Amino acid sequence: MSGVGYPVYGGNGITGYHSDYLLSERKLIIGRVGVRCGVTHLTKEKSWVTDNALIVNFKLLGFNLRFMQLKLQFENLNKLSNSTAQPVISGSKIYAYEISFPPFPEQRAIVAKIEELFSSLDSGIADLKKAQEQLKIYRQAVLKKAFEGELTKEWRAKQTNLPTAEELLEQIKEERKNHYLNQIADWKKAVKDWDGIGAKPSKPKMVKELFPLVKEELEVLPIEPDTWKWCKVDKIAGHNANSLKAGPFGSSLKKSFYTETGYKIYGQEQVISGNAYFGDYYVGEEKYNSLINCAVFPKDILISLVGTVGKVLVLPDDSEQGIINPRLVKITLNRFYDSIFFKYYFESSFLKSLYKVKNHGTTMDVLNLGSIKELPYPLCSIQEQHQIVQEIESRLSVCDKVEETIVESLEKSKALRQSILKKAFEGKLLNDAEIAACKAALDYEPASVLLERIKAEKTKSIKSKKQ
Repeated sequence: MSGVGYPVYGGNGITGYHSDYLLSERKLIIGRVGVRCGVTHLTKEKSWVTDNALIVNFKLLGFNLRFMQLKLQFENLNKLSNSTAQPVISGSKIYAYEISFPPFPEQRAIVAKIEELFSSLDSGIADLKKAQEQLKIYRQAVLKKAFEGELTKEWRAKQTNLPTAEELLEQIKEERKNHYLNQIADWKKAVKDWDGIGAKPSKPKMVKELFPLVKEELEVLPIEPDTWKWCKVDKIAGHNANSLKAGPFGSSLKKSFYTETGYKIYGQEQVISGNAYFGDYYVGEEKYNSLINCAVFPKDILISLVGTVGKVLVLPDDSEQGIINPRLVKITLNRFYDSIFFKYYFESSFLKSLYKVKNHGTTMDVLNLGSIKELPYPLCSIQEQHQIVQEIESRLSVCDKVEETIVESLEKSKALRQSILKKAFEGKLLNDAEIAACKAALDYEPASVLLERIKAEKTKSIKSKKQ
């Protein structure tokens, strides 16, 4: 099979293309294998069908292919499948399945009306999905303006006591220095009190400062307001070496270490779902203490590294104490930074565009601790961060309401589609005038006449088999 030639149909539709074809006419097929067995399709005129689908051949005239496809789809033939690990529908079950159907002209008219209603419905769905895409664009436009300082431009002009970015950097530097000196004092006391039994207290490490952004890096970034400054992510982390930390090596946290209770293991399932309470993997106290550098606490930020890259979860105040797994990085922010501000910034396409800057035009599929530390970050006052979060959320709350309405409408459209089919196959879709027009058609015959022809064909088939 290849990507050119005649379509090859399997149980779930087209699976590829072939240089030759098996069927010259359009056929109704029914998927017979897999979780979606029972699904129906109409093939193209020249096609190939694998043994994962059943081909329906009509021995008599009087059946509209599209009508029968929709009718059997509505009947949900999947209910006829066996209940094994690999569901299958046998031909014998399909043969024995009884359905009701109207005369041929009514089938044709019902299909035409269904297609007309579906076309209007599809047009409405397309408009809703387009609106969804426009909302995504608007959301990212809001975030981009937020992190360029545009949303707080007027607010900033009214402030008289905002610290400059340089002052903020000095404050961060001073706090880190004081924190380290306090750690050294505690360490000296611990060494003095050490009785020689067990491991000697280890000297604390000072947070390593990365080199600032260079001129070439700054030139491709937006021009920040006067009270802002581009720095690297490492500047906003807390005051110790474990404030910005990747998860442990996989061999340090194997499933054999898991327990039913204890300290929670946070992974991508929590981050991607946005639910810190999700999941029930734990480790005991001994394993937790051995991985204490990867411990997390309320307000810490978790970032996914693979798959859904760059997704952020801020741990709530009542989150369980625990550790991160190898697929996450955790950040404990210093007091000068707002965690919600961080989340909005890190999940914005604005930052993802900066990934490209840092990676010579290619978007990163996998993040790592080193690349996160090096990312550019807008340094501004905590007051302005709070204001930016308010400005973002006031706009996005409107988006959320519109999005909610769109999702509800899309769900209703699914129900409406089923409602149309239900009416069609209950004989309630056509009005009296449309039914009268069907009866006046040259090829109209009552269903009873068609049934008699079917019976006669069956009798003829049985006799020929006996001979």
